[in-house]
Amino acid sequence: MVFTTDPIALQLLASQQDTPLLVSLFDAHDQLQFANAAFRQSYGLGPDEQPTWAEMLLRNHAEGVGALIETTDIASWLVSARSRRGKLPFRAFEADLCDGRWVWMTETLRADGWMLCVASDITELRSSERVLRQARDVAVRAAQTDVLTGISNRAHILQLLEQSIAQMDLDGTPCGVALVDLDHFKRVNDTYGHSAGDAVLKHFAHTVHEVLRRDDGLGRVGGEEFLVLFPGMVATGLENIVTRILDAVRSAQPLPDHPQFAYTCSAGMGTLKPNESLRSVYNRLDEALYAAKAAGRDGCVWAS
Repeated sequence: MVFTTDPIALQLLASQQDTPLLVSLFDAHDQLQFANAAFRQSYGLGPDEQPTWAEMLLRNHAEGVGALIETTDIASWLVSARSRRGKLPFRAFEADLCDGRWVWMTETLRADGWMLCVASDITELRSSERVLRQARDVAVRAAQTDVLTGISNRAHILQLLEQSIAQMDLDGTPCGVALVDLDHFKRVNDTYGHSAGDAVLKHFAHTVHEVLRRDDGLGRVGGEEFLVLFPGMVATGLENIVTRILDAVRSAQPLPDHPQFAYTCSAGMGTLKPNESLRSVYNRLDEALYAAKAAGRDGCVWAS
C-alpha cells in the first residue's frame, strides 16, 4: 500500500515496486507507509502491513526473520538503536539479515520527518574488508553510547545539541531542550543497592524513549542527569511533552522485587536562542533544574 497523494511521489514509489533494492518509507511517527516487494519479503511483512519500525524489528527478533538482531534484551537493543535512528539528514550502515544476506542500508530524512530507506545486497563483497568495517562501526557506536542505559553518552548528546544550535543559527530551526534529573537518587542506591539503582536508570531511559519522537535525542550526561533534545519544537509543545515524561516516570514501577517503590524526576526546560553557545544553553537549563528541585521536585521549570 502507498499512503500518499502526492502524484510525483506516487510515480517514484511505483517505479520501485519491482526493483531488487529494498525500498521503504516511514512517516514522522516511524510507521511504515510504503515498502516494495523486496523489502516486504526480506523483513517478513504481508502486502498490506504497515507496522512501526520498532514493531517490525520486535517481530523479526521473535520470529527469526528479517533483520538479524543478536541480543537477549531486545528492549535495550531498540533503545540503543533509536538513539541513532533519525538524528542525521543522511546515514548509511551495514546490516545483516536472518537469511544470510548482508545489505548496505541508507536512511534519508526529510524536513517533515519522513524517512526513505534503501538497502542493496552487498553479500558478495570481500568478507575480510567487511570485518574491518564492522569493527570500525562497533567502535563508533561504543564511543557514542552510554554503556549502562544504551542511549547517547555525554559526548554524543552534546554533539547533537551543538548540531541543533548550528541549525538554529543557520536557518532559525527551533529546538526544545530539557535537562532532567532523577529525584533523591542516592536513596535508591542506599536503600536497595547499586544494582537496583542501575535498573532505575535503565528504566528511566526506556520510559522516556516511549514518549519521544524518532528525531528527538536522549543522552545521559552524568550520574542520574539526562539531556533531552526536541528538534523543531517550539515552547508551546515543549511543556506538554516534558510533563508527559514526568507523568510516565511517576506512575511506573521499575523494580519488580519492590513493587512499592516509585520515583520521580525534575526538569529544567527551554528553547534555543539565536547565537547562543552550548555552555550558555546548558547553564540556563541547569539553573532551571535547580529551581525545580528547590520548588519541591517532581516538576519542571522554564529556563530564563
